[in-house]
Amino acid sequence: MSRGLGATWREWLVARALPLWSERGFDPERGLYHERLTWSGAPVALPELRLMVQARQIAVYCRAGLDGLYEPSARELAQALLCLETVERLYWRADGAPGWIFSLAPNGGPASRVRDLYAHAFILFAYAWAFRLTGAPHYRRAARETADETWRLFATEGEGFKDKVPQADAIRRQNPHMHLLEACLALFEATGEAFYLDQAQSLVGLACQRFVDARSGALLEEFDSGWAPLAPWGRNRVEPGHLFEWAWLLGEYRRLAACGAEEDARLRAVANRLFTLGRDWGCAPDTGLVYDAMTEEGVVLEHSTRIWPQTELLRLLCQRRKNVERGEGEELSSLSGLFFTRYAPARLAGGWVDRLDEILVPALDHIPASSLYHIYGAGREMVGAC
Repeated sequence: MSRGLGATWREWLVARALPLWSERGFDPERGLYHERLTWSGAPVALPELRLMVQARQIAVYCRAGLDGLYEPSARELAQALLCLETVERLYWRADGAPGWIFSLAPNGGPASRVRDLYAHAFILFAYAWAFRLTGAPHYRRAARETADETWRLFATEGEGFKDKVPQADAIRRQNPHMHLLEACLALFEATGEAFYLDQAQSLVGLACQRFVDARSGALLEEFDSGWAPLAPWGRNRVEPGHLFEWAWLLGEYRRLAACGAEEDARLRAVANRLFTLGRDWGCAPDTGLVYDAMTEEGVVLEHSTRIWPQTELLRLLCQRRKNVERGEGEELSSLSGLFFTRYAPARLAGGWVDRLDEILVPALDHIPASSLYHIYGAGREMVGAC
């Protein structure tokens, strides 16, 4: 593997991607990040701004300030923390009820008052990194208040949580639970509070017992209200990117929870199986790009490819290389090369193509801000591993 791979990622993040979203991607009048840019870097006006996107951008710039691989200016860090203050004022209990509204209208009022578990997970994640960056007690308190509201708002009579309040349907989904686990791990590492590790333990248990199909070892996406798979066996949706994301998070849980030998071996086996299924069944045999969706039997449902599953595989390969589980240097180099040629070509100057169709033609005509969270998560690992 090229010793210049980490330097390539560092240069692209430092000189292009991060400045793009702190400059053209930030609206100083509103104190909020734009959700989209055109491929030429111009903001795209939208009827609402989602909490999830703001929280992701805040977390990225706080992490960048901590990592040391990128030295954001005082303005950029102040910008991210200003955004957090603005988000807290405009989204939290904005309609007088507990929790965070889903999205904001152009006039600064609520666009959607729905409480969304996925969005709550990301504001918790943002608070974790803001607290690690500043040590400000307010962020720790706000995170715990939000966590307490989250556990009450989305509680069910059984295991796991509702996706939304009010509920749009009776389907249970793994994805918001995955990001809630991610937030709990970040908050435990930031604060040392046992509450977050206890919640992470419950979420890992739920994943292993309910989300992972016992027959195939694949992690399914959707379930009924009793956590039974939504479709007959062999017809359930599996997203390879989420297999890699869960494998990463199980590794992070093992690192932080100081698991006993038996539990550590069990979780390592689950993570290895997720990785193997995703790589062997969920990647295009000719290019190695990660498909959007397949079944638990490995039948590809969507041959399109988004940028975020590629970054999740990159991040996981770095973790596995660090842990000396196998030598995946060639795979890292190949996938990294595809990232820069297919998704982040030089002509976009730090921007990216978010989605390619099955013949590798761009399927969107804009750059979504939400992808930076995935990209930075992989990029910081690439810099460290290479």
